[in-house]
Amino acid sequence: MKKVLIVEDIELNRDLLVQLLEDDYEIVSATNGEQGVALAASERPDIILMDLSLPVMDGWEASRRIKDDESLNAIPIIALTAHAMRGDEEKARAAGCDDYLAKPVDEDRLFALLKLHLAPGGAVSNGDEG
Repeated sequence: MKKVLIVEDIELNRDLLVQLLEDDYEIVSATNGEQGVALAASERPDIILMDLSLPVMDGWEASRRIKDDESLNAIPIIALTAHAMRGDEEKARAAGCDDYLAKPVDEDRLFALLKLHLAPGGAVSNGDEG
């Protein structure tokens, strides 16, 4: 079973993601960016769902730190944000996020992105998002 790290400070949002994913994935969760970086290192998840607006350390910085760590940088990060403003997706990708999903989360899109990034070879296998 693939392991998903959910980094989300709002309990309702975190619980929703857990409920959506717990039947198909092993779930680990963090409530701030610092915890997220630490859990990425200790748990070695297969993928990370990263809220960008987090306390202690925001998701932008947490993503940068994970991608700067050679032992972690292959883990795909999907940015989750309610602040879907023009340019945010580019900023998220520049911080190291491999994909971007605006809140409220579209369940079908979430599952499609998980499937894409968790497939053998991941999203870069053929450059086609299907």
